[in-house]
Amino acid sequence: MSDVADLGNSQPDLSLVSAELRQVIEFDDVPETMHSMVIAIHEAAEEAVREAWDTLPVSAQNVLDNFEQFHALVSVGQAFAGLNVMEEFPSIKLPEEMDEQQQEQYRAQLLDQVLSKCIKDMVKQIKKARRDPILKKDFVQVFTR
Repeated sequence: MSDVADLGNSQPDLSLVSAELRQVIEFDDVPETMHSMVIAIHEAAEEAVREAWDTLPVSAQNVLDNFEQFHALVSVGQAFAGLNVMEEFPSIKLPEEMDEQQQEQYRAQLLDQVLSKCIKDMVKQIKKARRDPILKKDFVQVFTR
């Protein structure tokens, strides 16, 4: 983990993250309690997000100014989706024959699937925005604030 987000109780210094990530955090009014999570996801998922970006047609990449904007949008989306899944964990009925380790592995796999789905969904939305001026405007306005 970077110097930006330490594991203590202090809030990360947003002046140390990319301008794009800071803009999305501010635009979406991400609660301070989630800032460390967003930054950790941003750092951990960069390779997977880069791979998705590289598969996009240039016309879809041109909806945004650069990869960092796409990466920031995905990271914040993943944080909210991940939080929703983690909040559901206590209510998920797992088979009684699963031991603690198997349950943790199942939860980790479920969370990983949700985070991967966020990337795929953002790819679909960016592709759709090429032909949808309103959706394109929604993407762009995050970074023109």
